[in-house]
Amino acid sequence: MKQTTLTFPEIKLPTREAHRLRGYFGNLFKEHSPLLHNHYDDGRVMYRYPLVQYKVIGGTPTLLGLGEGAQLLMDLFLEIKELQLGDKTYQLAHKQIKCREVIAEVSEDLHEYAFETLYMALTQKNHQEYIALKKDEKGAFLNRLLRNHLLAAYKGMGVWVEERIMVKAHLQEQQTNFKDQKMLVFGGRFTTNALLPDLIGIGKSVSRGYGSIRLV
Repeated sequence: MKQTTLTFPEIKLPTREAHRLRGYFGNLFKEHSPLLHNHYDDGRVMYRYPLVQYKVIGGTPTLLGLGEGAQLLMDLFLEIKELQLGDKTYQLAHKQIKCREVIAEVSEDLHEYAFETLYMALTQKNHQEYIALKKDEKGAFLNRLLRNHLLAAYKGMGVWVEERIMVKAHLQEQQTNFKDQKMLVFGGRFTTNALLPDLIGIGKSVSRGYGSIRLV
């Protein structure tokens, strides 16, 4: 699978600004492809794993494209001249693009990943279920959720998985503000036999930068 990573190393942003990147580029190039904003022409949300994801990794604004999204970022690279976030305009004297082939499969080996950005694992539906669990039950619950999110990512990337995915998570509860509401999220690491491309998002709201992982 092709992966394109586009970064703007001269700009430093807080992690929470990832959603502004999504808004800016999704609007700037809205005529090019719905992959950039995950909405149909009539405004309805496309409920699919996003093939273009917006992140702030270590303070650096980052766009990640997978498959069709990877080619799309390559096509638009030269057209990106500036970045407007709120009332600030950043002129882009330097931008970096990396294109490579990546592997997404279930392997015979175990791999450890760290969450570079917070993992949004819970929905409104299962949040109360998680809160009601005993401490020793929460780990198994998160393992199941993470496994399902890995399967969803594979499906979204067009990867068919027949082997069983094994996951052991080591996560810590944290809180973040999401759309002006406090949300329970997680940081930490996990071990799995799933081989995944660096920096892809896992879980909810990955197009906004949540759940970005890196191989340790």
